[in-house]
Amino acid sequence: MQLHDTLIDLLAELRGSDRHIRFIDGERDETEMSFDKLWDDALGLLGALQSRGLKKGDELIIFSRSNESFIVAFWAAILGGIVPVPVAVGISDEHRFKLFRILRQLERATLFTEPDLLERLLDFATSQDLDEVVELLENRTALISDVQTGESGEVVGATPGDTAFIQYSSGSTSDPKGVCLTHRNLCINIRAIVEGAAWDKDDQALSWMPLTHDMGLIGFHLSVLGAGMNHAVMDTNVFVRRPLLWMLKADELRATQLCSPNFGYKHFLKLFERKGLPDLDLSSVKLIMNGAEPISYSLCEEFLEALAPYGLERRAMFPVYGLAEATVGVSFPQIGSEISRVIVHRHSLKIGEPWEPADLGEDDAVSFVKVGQAIRDVEIRIADDADNVLEHGRVGNIQLFGGSMTEKIYGDEQATRDLFTADGWLRTGDCGVIDDGQLVITGRSKDIIIVNGQNYYPHDIEEIAAAVEGLDLGKVVVGGTKTSGSQTEELLVFALYKRSIDDFRRLAEQVSARIGEHTGLEVDHVIPIRKVPKTTSGKVQRAALLNAYLDGDFDEVLAKLAPQDVAAPTDEDPLVAELELICREHVKERPIGPDDNLFEVGVSSLTLTEIALAIDERYPGRLDIADMFDYPTLREIAAYLKD
Repeated sequence: MQLHDTLIDLLAELRGSDRHIRFIDGERDETEMSFDKLWDDALGLLGALQSRGLKKGDELIIFSRSNESFIVAFWAAILGGIVPVPVAVGISDEHRFKLFRILRQLERATLFTEPDLLERLLDFATSQDLDEVVELLENRTALISDVQTGESGEVVGATPGDTAFIQYSSGSTSDPKGVCLTHRNLCINIRAIVEGAAWDKDDQALSWMPLTHDMGLIGFHLSVLGAGMNHAVMDTNVFVRRPLLWMLKADELRATQLCSPNFGYKHFLKLFERKGLPDLDLSSVKLIMNGAEPISYSLCEEFLEALAPYGLERRAMFPVYGLAEATVGVSFPQIGSEISRVIVHRHSLKIGEPWEPADLGEDDAVSFVKVGQAIRDVEIRIADDADNVLEHGRVGNIQLFGGSMTEKIYGDEQATRDLFTADGWLRTGDCGVIDDGQLVITGRSKDIIIVNGQNYYPHDIEEIAAAVEGLDLGKVVVGGTKTSGSQTEELLVFALYKRSIDDFRRLAEQVSARIGEHTGLEVDHVIPIRKVPKTTSGKVQRAALLNAYLDGDFDEVLAKLAPQDVAAPTDEDPLVAELELICREHVKERPIGPDDNLFEVGVSSLTLTEIALAIDERYPGRLDIADMFDYPTLREIAAYLKD
C-alpha cells in the first residue's frame, strides 16, 4: 500500500471511487454515503465551522450519538486543520466528568454536540455547582442542529508532523491524558494495518466498535478507507441491544472483516444461547480482529464452536495487540494461522525471569493468547525495570519503537517524559514475553484496569469509593485481574475493615453502588482486609492483594459475604414483581427492589442494557434504555409500560 503524507491525501485519493460507508442504526434503519459525498459533506460542514471562526489548530470535541454526524465532523475538522477530539457519549457520571475535564484542559476547544445532550450536560454541571463548566458549555458549544452547511470550506494544507487528532484516556477524578497523533503516525500505522491484515478494496468491513475508540476509528474506519474498501458502521447501542444483528448483517453484507473485544463475544453468546440464529452463511468472513482488552482463549473457543455450523472458520479469529500511544496497531499473527496459547505457572511471571510452563488444570496455571509479531514499522523489545533489554523467553516490560508512536501527551510534559526511555523507546505499561517469535501479553506494569475495552485508573475509582462513610483514600485499594477460569477481567475493591463481616456487608453494598453510579462499572467483589500492604517507600502493593485473591486467600471471607437466598418478590403489582425477577436473572449479587434507582445500585451500564433488552423481549417496542433515565425505578418503569 502507498504511504500517504496526510489523512487529507488519503481521502482525496478516494474521490471518484465507487465505494461507500453504510451506517446501520437499526435492523431496518440504514443509510449509505459514498466517499465522494463524504468529501462534499465534510467540506460543507467545514465551511460552516470556518464561518463561526474555527481555524487551523483549534480543537473540535465531537460528542454525538450519530456515527454519520461523527464521521462528517471528523473529516470536516481534518480538512480544515482543526484537531478533532472524539469523546464517548455515556450514561454515567464518569463520562460527564471526563468531558468537563477535557473541555477545561484544551486551550481552543469547541464542543460539537446535539441539543438534548447539551441540555443534560448543563443540568448535570449545574447540579454539581460547576459554574466554570456551565460557562464553557454555554459559550464554547456548536449545536449540530444549528450549524447550517452552505458554501464549501477551504481545505487547509497539513504537514506530516501536524497533530491530526487527540485520543483521550479515561479520567473521572483526575485529568484525562490526551494522546496526540500526527498525520505521520496515522498514515504509517494505517499502511501497516492494511498490509498486516492483507486487506484490499474488494473486502467488506463491518464494525460495531464506537468511533470514539481507537479500534473503531483507526482500525475500522481510517484503515479500511486506506484499503479503499466498502465498510459498514453499526451503532454500538444497536449491537448492545441486538447483538445477534451483528452476525445477521455480516451474512447480509457478505462481510469479510469483523472486529470485537472480549466482552463483545461474551455479550453475543449470552443472547445466542437463549435465542439462537436462523440459517445464515458466515463463510465470507476471513478475519475477526480480537483486541482492546485481555483475550480469553476459552471465550474465543466458545464463540468459534458456536458459529462453526454457520460456516465461520477457526482461522478467522485474529488476536491482536495495540494501544493508543502507538496509534493503535502493534502486533498481528500470520494470516491463516489458528489462535494459539501458552500455559504457564502464574507465580513464575516475574520481571527478568523465564516463565515456567504448566499443565492446564494445575492450581496456579494461567493461559495467555499469542498475539503475533510486530507489524510493519514497529519494533518490540522486552526490558527489565531498569530498561535493560532481556532475551527472548524472559518476562519483562514491553517497549516499542517506530513511526507510529505518539510524540507527546497533550499539555503534560512530565507524562510525556515518563512515557519514553532514555534511548527513545515507548513504555507501554504492559508486561509480556516473546515466545517462539510471537508476543504474549502477561499483564500490566502500570496501574490500569481494562473493562469492556476501556481503560480505567485505579486511583480514580479509589477516590470515588473513598467517599463512602467509614472509608478514606488510604483505606481502599482497587485492582483488576483475570482468573484462570474467567473470560473477562474482574474488578476488585479491597477495603480496610476490622469489624464483623455482618457489618461489612452494608459497606460493600454502598461501595459497589457508588462506583456503579459514578463510573457505570460493576464491582465483582468488595473484600475486607486487615492491612493495606505497602512498600518501604509507602507505595500500595496492588499486586500483593491481587495475587492473594488468585491464591484463594479470600475464599473463606467471600463465601461468608455471598448473597443469602432472597425471598420471592412480594410486591402487590404483578408487573413490578415480574420486573424484579427479570433483574434477578441479570444481577445475582444483590436484590433490586421496586423503588431502587437502577443507576445507583452498582450494576454496569452493560447489565442495565441487558435488563432493558430482557424487558423489551417481553414487552416489544415499549422500553428503550434512554427511557430508564426518566423512569429509573422498577415501579416507575412498570407505570410507564402500562401507559
